[in-house]
This record gives sequence, C-alpha cells and structure tokens, in this order.
Amino acid sequence: MTGTLYGVGVGPGDPELLTLKAVRTLQSVPVVAYPATPQGSAQARDIAAQWLDGQREIPITMPCMLDRGPVNQGYDEAALVIADELSAGNDVAILCEGDPLFYGSFSYLLHRLGDRFPCVVIPGINSVSASAAAAAIPLMTGEQRLTVIPATADDEVIRHALFNSDSVAILKPGRHRPRLLELLRETGRTEDTLYVEQASRPAERIVRRFVEIPATPGPYFALFLVIRAANATG
Repeated sequence: MTGTLYGVGVGPGDPELLTLKAVRTLQSVPVVAYPATPQGSAQARDIAAQWLDGQREIPITMPCMLDRGPVNQGYDEAALVIADELSAGNDVAILCEGDPLFYGSFSYLLHRLGDRFPCVVIPGINSVSASAAAAAIPLMTGEQRLTVIPATADDEVIRHALFNSDSVAILKPGRHRPRLLELLRETGRTEDTLYVEQASRPAERIVRRFVEIPATPGPYFALFLVIRAANATG
C-alpha cells in the first residue's frame, strides 16, 4: 500500500481561515512538504504552523527567478523525495497558500505524482475571494463575468480583460504595478479599481481611491480588483 498525496490549501494568510478538513489532515499525516525560499522562508508553513506537531518536514526550495528551468528542477527533485515517502506507505500533505489548484504550486507536483499515487485535494480560500471579503464588495452578481489574470500577462491580454469583463482580478502585481495603473487609466477603469495587499494578514492594506495607489513597484502578495460600479452596488 502506498501513502496518499494530499494537496492542502492553507488559505490567504489568516490561520483561522483553514478549513476543518485541512486542520484534521495536517494533524494526521506523518509528513508535510511546502514551498520555501532559498533563505528558508516558507509562508504556507507559517500559516499552518500551529497545527504541525513533530511531522517530518520537506521544504521545497524554489529560486525566485523568471527562468523556469531551475524552478522546474526544484519541483523534479521534490517529487523524487515525496515519491519515496509515498512509496514507503507514508501519507504526505503538501501545503499550498490559497487554493492548491488556483495558481497553486501544488499543481506542479500533482502533474508529477498524481498518476502514480492516490491523491486528495483539500481546497482553500483563494486570494481573490479573501480580497473581496476584506473590502466587503461583491465580485459579481447575476449574469456578470469575472476574469482572473496574472500581472505578467501581455498588455493586450489585460486590455481585453478590462474592456470585456464586468469584474477583473489582476494577481501578484509586484514590479508590474506602474504598468497596470497605466492600463487601468487607458481602459477607463480607474473608478472601478480597488487595490489590496496582504489580504487577511496582519499587514492587510486596502486602497479604495485610484489616485492613492503608488505608481511604483509593489509587493508580490497583492492584487487589483476591478469591479463595475453597478456590480458593487446592485
């Protein structure tokens, strides 16, 4: 018998937003794995820390670079270590910020391991839902449409989303924030825009006035919510 691979969404940052099923799983598995920076920082582990008690831990070191080669190598190496644990009959929970399958790092390990071992995915609250909740604003109602797009997308892709969707969430702006502000002006969506950093975390910040959003590079854990006024007010 092999172990079961668990993809555990730990939510956007507030430990109280983990689901009961996620907590129960973390308390039962003998091994946990999680993404970590080369310096040892591991946000997903930090979120789940209070429910970890002596499990064997596998940090998955991910270099912070645009070149996918070293990143993919990191996933390849982690998959080998995790496969050894699963083959030995040990259940392994992979911690993932937000939701495991919503731009989640778990997706890359599922691709490498999911056809060889039984897998259970435990969904978590994603950053888009957490940001809307923090701002207490509906993302969409009725027949309205929501587009979720990464800040790394080309200008034309982002323009198309802003012109054609009632609501748009632009994730992880970081160094792209000045470019995104210009695209929001160009498409006439400045009045619809909220900017949220660190949703649900102690450093949470919500900027509701477009002119107050800094036109400089910003943090990675942030997003733009662009919601038509009619959507927000009904």
